[in-house]
Amino acid sequence: MRVLVAPDSFGGTLSAEQAAAAIATGWARQAPHDTVVTRPLSDGGPGLVEVIRATLGGELVPVKARGPRMEPLEASFLLLDDVAYLECATVAGLQLVPAAERDPKVTTTYGLGLLLAAAVESGARTAVIGLGGSVTNDGGAGLLAALGAGPVGVSGTALPPGGAALRACEGLAGVPALRGIEIVAATDVDNPLTGIHGASAIYGPQKGASDNDVQILDAALEQWARVLERGLPGCPAGVGDLPGAGAAGGLGVALLALGGRREAGIALVRRLIGFDSAVAEADLVITGEGSFDYQSLRGKVVAGVAAAASEQGAPCVVLAGRVAVGRQEAAAAHIDEARSLVEQAGSVEVAMNDAENVLIELAARTAKDWSRS
Repeated sequence: MRVLVAPDSFGGTLSAEQAAAAIATGWARQAPHDTVVTRPLSDGGPGLVEVIRATLGGELVPVKARGPRMEPLEASFLLLDDVAYLECATVAGLQLVPAAERDPKVTTTYGLGLLLAAAVESGARTAVIGLGGSVTNDGGAGLLAALGAGPVGVSGTALPPGGAALRACEGLAGVPALRGIEIVAATDVDNPLTGIHGASAIYGPQKGASDNDVQILDAALEQWARVLERGLPGCPAGVGDLPGAGAAGGLGVALLALGGRREAGIALVRRLIGFDSAVAEADLVITGEGSFDYQSLRGKVVAGVAAAASEQGAPCVVLAGRVAVGRQEAAAAHIDEARSLVEQAGSVEVAMNDAENVLIELAARTAKDWSRS
């Protein structure tokens, strides 16, 4: 029996590579005669660069960047031929700011702008940017500032970092130095920039925003969109209303304003690594993530893997930290079974603190039920 193991990362505990290895280990323990192939995945969130590099290779280019609070940070991007792959999360990710200290009014995407500038300098003709996992809500203003086109107030003075300052934005400091590079925003998020479904309202609270902060940030991003339309040549009209404009705290709107295009992260990764060919050779497909919930069914890794498995007529099993999707809903998404680490471990605490071993045990139990060997 040929088993394809293709998980996303398990947020806060295991990378996609670690999760895939744990599942493969557990499966081999119970069904050693099966052939297990691992294909760690990403939907544009943390781990995108690792996933692409593991399959396609490429060179990691180091960059002296800045973190979400403008702290010095060593970062890198992946250069493969003339394509650069960047992750927002490496320089503006949730993991870089302790939960109690998060404040999206002041965090910035400046470091990502430094990465993009370095990618342009390296000769890249295309930049693929993963937008998941950000701790920012600055509409990509920091990114533009690093490229020489940051927000300025009525007197032409540069505004401080962060989304809240954009309420006073009246223009841009210049034109971004990008030399015609093609930009691809890899994200599963299709939210607009502002409003009840916008960046601030939907994702601001998990980044530390209070109800009052959400109102401040939403108004600031609305002003920011107006400035982008006036100040960036070629910026699409109504850029803030485009699908994905609200991704990564509004970073999406800056990339779209620069002429970039949005592509669903899992679709992009599937295409790049030839994932569907691997599915075609599998008798069973196993995927997983930290929390299998209703968001998982909207363009994330699990949904993409299940769709690919269904197209090839292969059953699909989800192993997740927690399962919050009913059997009927899972079946409608072409998922045959979903199992949780919490159930296997007996508690959330054990599942979190010993995720690797619990996942190995869960995979072994799943092999006992599913393997034909």
